[in-house]
Amino acid sequence: MTVTSPASGMTARRARGPRRGLHPRARRLRAPAIAGRAAAALTVLALLLGGVVPAAAETTPEPTPAPTAPGGVRFTLSPINAGIVPEGGQLTVSLTITNDTPVAVPAGDLVLELGDTAIDDRGALEAWLAGDTSGVATEPVADAPAPPLEATSAVTEGVVVAADDPALQERAPGVYPLLARYERPGGDVISTSAMIVPRAPGVTTPVGVVVPITAGPVTAGVLPADQLIELTAPDGSLTEQLHAVSGTGAIIAVDPAIAASIRVLGDAAPDSAVDWLEQLELLPNPRFALQYGDADVATQLAAELSEPLQPTSLQSYMSPADFPEITPTPTPSPEATEPAAEPDYPDLDTLLEIGGGRGDVYWPAPGFADSETVQSLAALSTGEIEALTIVGSVSTGIDAAAVPARAVVGDAAALVYDSSVSDWLTQASVTPENVLRGRPLTAAAALLSLASDAADGAPLLVALDRDADRTRIALSAAIDTAVALPATRSASLVELVNATPVPVELAESAIDPARVAQASALFADEDDLAAFATILDDPSALTGRERAELLQLLGVGWVADPAAWMQAAMEHREATTATLGAVSIVPPSHINLLNTAGPLQFWVRNELPYPVQVVLVATPDDLRLDVQRQTPVDNATASSNTRVAVPVEARIGSGDVTVRLQLRGPTGVEIGGPESAEVSVRGDWEGIGITIVLVLIGGFLTLGLVRTILRKRGERRAAEDAAADDAAAGTGAEEER
Repeated sequence: MTVTSPASGMTARRARGPRRGLHPRARRLRAPAIAGRAAAALTVLALLLGGVVPAAAETTPEPTPAPTAPGGVRFTLSPINAGIVPEGGQLTVSLTITNDTPVAVPAGDLVLELGDTAIDDRGALEAWLAGDTSGVATEPVADAPAPPLEATSAVTEGVVVAADDPALQERAPGVYPLLARYERPGGDVISTSAMIVPRAPGVTTPVGVVVPITAGPVTAGVLPADQLIELTAPDGSLTEQLHAVSGTGAIIAVDPAIAASIRVLGDAAPDSAVDWLEQLELLPNPRFALQYGDADVATQLAAELSEPLQPTSLQSYMSPADFPEITPTPTPSPEATEPAAEPDYPDLDTLLEIGGGRGDVYWPAPGFADSETVQSLAALSTGEIEALTIVGSVSTGIDAAAVPARAVVGDAAALVYDSSVSDWLTQASVTPENVLRGRPLTAAAALLSLASDAADGAPLLVALDRDADRTRIALSAAIDTAVALPATRSASLVELVNATPVPVELAESAIDPARVAQASALFADEDDLAAFATILDDPSALTGRERAELLQLLGVGWVADPAAWMQAAMEHREATTATLGAVSIVPPSHINLLNTAGPLQFWVRNELPYPVQVVLVATPDDLRLDVQRQTPVDNATASSNTRVAVPVEARIGSGDVTVRLQLRGPTGVEIGGPESAEVSVRGDWEGIGITIVLVLIGGFLTLGLVRTILRKRGERRAAEDAAADDAAAGTGAEEER
């Protein structure tokens, strides 16, 4: 048959005999009815909105790489409707050629082939989807010319095999190999997929679908307001995730840090974020809370923590102005004064609330949890609820067609998701192009079809991995495909937990030792900061932030980029080191002590935004100087230097004394590094100085007295001489007369 795509003008033909021209292996095409041709054309028009699409780089890794022709040309076979072709239905596929090279690609030929024998072995199916075509026979069922491609461009061709085509008639239920061949002068390339003929409705297989709702890897303890506005905008990542799970039976795993980030803003929270949180709480979906920041529990236990960390306080993120004040009701009393109004802060449990759900559920990063991890988490069960750990089948070594959802590891409860199906669904959820998404969706549906046939009614589980960069349509398609088969249905978390458990053993953890070592260093830094924070009236102002940031930094979202995580961890450690050095002694200059007693002046530097309480400990290395050993420094002013006077007393003798200075917190922990003050002691200078002054005064008095006596004597002699002269002058005058 021949179908002309209204969008592209390409021709798809059903091959049933020897074919002349481009593909000699194909069989002669059999003309369909006019009605079939029209229906196929309308279908292609509806599914493919235009034959040529812009070049798009597939940046997200696929479970199986897309086939690539020599020269950097990619070719992708994507069945429509996840490859499911019910009885009386047609097979519709899209064939996408992407030219990533800087040169044009000449015209070629496209051939669609279908196998007559169903694949009933999981291993064989996975090998086929990975591109291994050995031992699998297929026959051409349609073809189409491939147009030339310009440099860095792409084209998509739609091919339809009508429902009344003999190739689709009398097909037994099963998964059939489907192959597309792109013949071009530079070399042929193939892309494999599958066609699924579902079994008739009957006993359905419960399939649980776990979907994480996270904000991606971050380093801040809470999401800032501007980021919340972006994430909860109509096209924001959190909005897309929330709308994708709405109306489905998906089990949602929610990062409580998102809810806390909105609530700590109080009245200042963006309207879009508040609306998003209200919608989350109203969803009827079963749910459980991830660790704060989606922190990986396996890494924490591998770093020898006895239990996963929890947030301690988010008070430092809340501003009094953003929470309406409440006035406590006064106790009736004639002398009672009206109590002061206080901000109505929510407590920690309220901040972390995600709208209900089951507690004590842990979901480590894929491959990170081993048997010891699961059993350690099980020991943390509280109350009557049994702790539950979610692990991937890749860690269990199960190679059967059906991976049982409910398992026990030793005596620890676990849920096991099908890693292969989950990987394909995750790939589909992050593929924005509709024409390319069919490939991973079909692979997931094909594997799930085999699992459903072998499950005998036992529940199965799939889990989409964490990724904040996916659209509502892509995520919805992945969720719907998991339960799209007539023989599958959504399973709740309660149904999965209540199923009969199957004993499993887990492989050794795949955590990178470098990650564990870095996590251990982060935990040691947190211990140092906790000891340092005792200098504050409210240590949680530092420790609460540190714990929140640390948990965010341990988020599973970082696992995909180890280099970026290591860099973020190093920057966090540098910031912690800077905080630990924010309070210290200003290096003192040389001091000359001229008195026998008096205070020595020192300065305490405080770069924190909070006042601190410290003690300055001074220790001299010589007995010439008696120093007050401990001088309390109460309320050292925030973001400034505070002067401290240390009383000292010089003893007999002079010389140079080194005074060692160290700050300590109220609990005795050392704050900042030590400093030394060089003091030149001249303990006898005061007495010597007084004696010299007295001697000088006495000398000056004596000298003054002598000068006064001499002056008086001189004056008296002068008077006597003058009188004698006067007398002599009188005698001479008388004689002359």
